[in-house]
Amino acid sequence: MTIRTLHDHGQHYRPRMASLKKVEALVVEMQDPKGGLKWQEQKLVTTTIPHAITDAGSCKGTQLQFLPRLVHTEAKAVGTMMVAYGYIYPLQDHKRLILKADGNLYRFQTPYFWPVQHWQAEDTDYAIYLAKRNIRKKGLLELYEQEHYNNLHKWMNHKWDFIVMQAKEQYRAGKERKKADRVVLDCQERAYWVVHRPPPQTASAMDYGLDRLVDPNAEEVTGKQHCGLENGICWTHGSEKGTDQSASVYLVKFSSVYKNHDPFLEPCLPSNPWLTDDITYWELNLPRVEVPTKMRVERWTFSFMELLNDPCGRADFRLFLKKEFSGENLAFWEACEDLKWGSAEAMKEKAEHIYKTFLAPGAPRWINIDGKTMDITVKGLAHPHRYVLDAAQTHIFMLMKKDTFGRYMKSPVFKDIQKKAFSPEPHKFTDAQLQQNAQNRKPGIHPIILHQQAEEEKAKLAASGPVDIKQIMSKLDRRTDLKK
Repeated sequence: MTIRTLHDHGQHYRPRMASLKKVEALVVEMQDPKGGLKWQEQKLVTTTIPHAITDAGSCKGTQLQFLPRLVHTEAKAVGTMMVAYGYIYPLQDHKRLILKADGNLYRFQTPYFWPVQHWQAEDTDYAIYLAKRNIRKKGLLELYEQEHYNNLHKWMNHKWDFIVMQAKEQYRAGKERKKADRVVLDCQERAYWVVHRPPPQTASAMDYGLDRLVDPNAEEVTGKQHCGLENGICWTHGSEKGTDQSASVYLVKFSSVYKNHDPFLEPCLPSNPWLTDDITYWELNLPRVEVPTKMRVERWTFSFMELLNDPCGRADFRLFLKKEFSGENLAFWEACEDLKWGSAEAMKEKAEHIYKTFLAPGAPRWINIDGKTMDITVKGLAHPHRYVLDAAQTHIFMLMKKDTFGRYMKSPVFKDIQKKAFSPEPHKFTDAQLQQNAQNRKPGIHPIILHQQAEEEKAKLAASGPVDIKQIMSKLDRRTDLKK
């Protein structure tokens, strides 16, 4: 590879770089001459390879010496991850970056090629490598390598002479080394490019996705300093769009409030149905339940909108409004939502019904709104549309939010449902039960299959239509002519 003196600082903010620090520390410990893995010279065909290990040795060392809590399968998974990221490379099968239990030889990659170096896998370096490999193999490259070689030749035609010259110089310098060193260096470079330019239909471990704005390699900050850091980041990146510091404070507060209610961050009670195949969690959180869970009732206290979005919470809030003889406010808000999200055909009829029920003088469920809002609403009803009642709906919503919602939280109705709410006991499934559930799991129907079935039904319906007698007779005549 071409030696560089400048690092690619644009690749610092990679999502997995923070976790790779731990992997690199483990790799360094595995190479310790005293307490690390025991390697020895191994013969590869007619070449003696120094400091080589087998897959069994790497798994065993990883399991027994460095990660004693892991079982053999987990240790093998850690070893496969090291191979996928290029910390350990195979000497024989380069295409499959996994740790195989068939006696293959492996070596530790030199730290020059580790991801911590932040080398950017440039097309120029890859073109030099392919040109050098093309010289060594006399044009017999792999199919995907030959395709890359041709594309790079087309794209870099203006400097292809320089690329070929560099490849010849590196090939000439490699021939002066000993055969064992030459084989090792070739394997190291090839392992690097297999990781960064994998063969087709191979998942790349170096696919980091979009760039990040926060450095995951930085030291973790907690407490007030953490909040100040997040505020500063939001202020720096959001000031150009007109946001202020209060928005970042809101984001931090929102994350701290909703953290325990996020099933990705906290465990589900009684169990996660996607892992245990037990649907109790879904049954306890149906839209309509007799007794809700404590987590569900607690969520109602976060905001008035959370209460309205939950059908169970809205039903309890409706019970409170009936006792206060103000149920028309919630009924009007629900009617406006039905008008907003309903069908266009019944829009005019619904608007007239809402006006007669809630807004007209002497209406059976008349609501109290100010005169200005009433004038805007009445003028808009002359040509009704989906959002004609937005002003009146917003007025009633803010009235319930600022006044009725606070009284509901202090009312006996809410305290009674808080007492009835329960916390489900966590399910304790054994590994054997989880494995049995996974075996009994039935695969879902693929959307493509459903689409094909729908198309077949459409074809059958089309075939069952009126029959053209002339076409059928012409087909029969052709068949008789062919038989003759």
